[in-house]
Amino acid sequence: MLFARPLANLIAQLERLPGVGPKSAQRLAFWILRQPEDDVLRLAASLTDARSKIGFCKRCQGFSEAEYCEICSDARREPSMICVVAEPKDVASVERLNEFRGTYHVLHGVLSPLDGIGPDQLKLRELTHRIAGGAVTEIIVATNPTVEGDTTALYIAQLLKPLGVRVTRLAHGMPVGGDLDFADQATLLSAFEYRREL
Repeated sequence: MLFARPLANLIAQLERLPGVGPKSAQRLAFWILRQPEDDVLRLAASLTDARSKIGFCKRCQGFSEAEYCEICSDARREPSMICVVAEPKDVASVERLNEFRGTYHVLHGVLSPLDGIGPDQLKLRELTHRIAGGAVTEIIVATNPTVEGDTTALYIAQLLKPLGVRVTRLAHGMPVGGDLDFADQATLLSAFEYRREL
């Protein structure tokens, strides 16, 4: 064995993290072993603490320490407008804009038949329950402009339009300050498709 068993086990566990390959896992493991024991214990405690105390918000399915997350608990938010995102991290991206005052719904993925992810693996049933109350007037689908994201957006539109709710999709295309010369064909095509009147 190249490494002592505890070190090999640490490397193997770190390698399971998304975006961490064998070399990165080794670097992280060696870094952890060089840290003061108190720092390592705090890191371990924060991992177990987060895992044991964080669950799903009962309303939006985002991560929350309480029954309802801070956004869903905020009476100043507009409950008639829901922004549907693929992952909890996407909520933070939209919130950084400081413009959207509605609420969110987290799907925890996108439709991807090749990866075995169908409608039943996403939090779509919870979304339809939220709309059934009749207070929701618009769903803004904010999935990434990928094949999977677009497929998910179309599926949501087909699922929800019969319920009498307006379903919109974030526009995508040329970035602000972008140069036509450097735009790839798909981006340019999307910019034409989602053009708006001046």
